[in-house]
Amino acid sequence: MKRVYIAGPMTGLPDLNFPAFHAEAAKLRAMGHQVVNPAEVNPDKGMSWTDCMRSDIAELVTCDAIRLLPGWEFSKGATLEEHIAERLGLQIILPQEEVQ
Repeated sequence: MKRVYIAGPMTGLPDLNFPAFHAEAAKLRAMGHQVVNPAEVNPDKGMSWTDCMRSDIAELVTCDAIRLLPGWEFSKGATLEEHIAERLGLQIILPQEEVQ
């Protein structure tokens, strides 16, 4: 079992892309993983980007892996999270890859 952080685009998307985050979280939990879902960490859609990123990054650093959702490479926040995860040696799981 791994502790997996979900990263992907939110800003500018309908409902902040929460449905995609919740669907991926459910899938990973069904596989037995512990999941950190930013849509659950920061459910208040009125929070500032900076406040969200501060709490998200605090959770990210406790994880073993990061699961990137489609479109992550166009997201300022998700690219920052991917960079941090890579530098810390977390497993990077791309959108097209299966989670083990």
